[in-house]
Amino acid sequence: MTHPVSLAEIWRGPRPESVHLGHAVICDAGGGIVEAWGNPDEVVLPRSSAKMIQALPLVASGAADSAGLGPEQLALACASHNGAAIHTDRVGRWIAGMGLGDDDFRCGAHMPWDKPAHDALLCSGTAPCQVHNNCSGKHAGFLTLGRHLGGGPDYIDLDHPVQRAVMEAFETVTDAPSPYHGIDGCSAPNPATTLRAMARAMAWYAGAGEDTAEERAARRLWQAMVAHPDLVAGEGRACTELMRACSEPVALKTGAEAFFIAILPQRGLGVALKIADGGTRGAECAIAAILVRLGVLDPGHRAARRLCNAPIINWRGIETGAIRPAAALA
Repeated sequence: MTHPVSLAEIWRGPRPESVHLGHAVICDAGGGIVEAWGNPDEVVLPRSSAKMIQALPLVASGAADSAGLGPEQLALACASHNGAAIHTDRVGRWIAGMGLGDDDFRCGAHMPWDKPAHDALLCSGTAPCQVHNNCSGKHAGFLTLGRHLGGGPDYIDLDHPVQRAVMEAFETVTDAPSPYHGIDGCSAPNPATTLRAMARAMAWYAGAGEDTAEERAARRLWQAMVAHPDLVAGEGRACTELMRACSEPVALKTGAEAFFIAILPQRGLGVALKIADGGTRGAECAIAAILVRLGVLDPGHRAARRLCNAPIINWRGIETGAIRPAAALA
């Protein structure tokens, strides 16, 4: 078995001080490995990087069209958003249009990551609602699909029609049975798969045409993400900044515990990576380096410089080191 390899390094002085080890795979539309680092067959939980797969039945079933959902809602269904007003207002209107409210979510509440929204709640002494959860767009999609399929209110249960549809979609696009599942931070099941299978799934999204309902759904989802990078994450977030920075359409999505995917439609490629220690800074540096390597991100772009070869500044404003991609990615 291949062990994780260095993907990102923290330099201080003449040598690395810390190293983020991990695995990364680039697949083509046929599922072949174009490049790999570490172990392509490492079994992983893709966490929120799988949201576009979890949203596939929402679109392919006709539920999205029946509910009148547009690209903004589809982007939010794939999002781990900041909980800013641009996110919560849209999700709130979405579920209100179905006659539903915050209590119908099953994702739980947490403080928004968006600073103005966070500060507004603190200053007013108001507790966050479930709509502030970064996964509320995904859960609005689950509610929409659940209504379309005639399921009950507990749409996160593994045997609910929504989750059965998600699991079927997941195993179809990864072309592999899921060996187990974990429960995500938002309480929904998260199927496990190999890194190679996840990259293959992203390449399938990249190459999706118009032949089947599933392919048309995949195209609509990545197109929605690319059209609305601000809804997929938010200001200051790597997903949003890198999608804006790429020289061609690229859909990007982070996942908890340092997972990241990329969908490159013009090249028919999919990328999946996992940093073994769960360090987000390592995953962001590695995905930026891979985008530079593939020629879709200018290494001099501000977003690339912030994540890849970024200086580390101390409290006196002195540059003390840097976050760099490992030599294997450079």
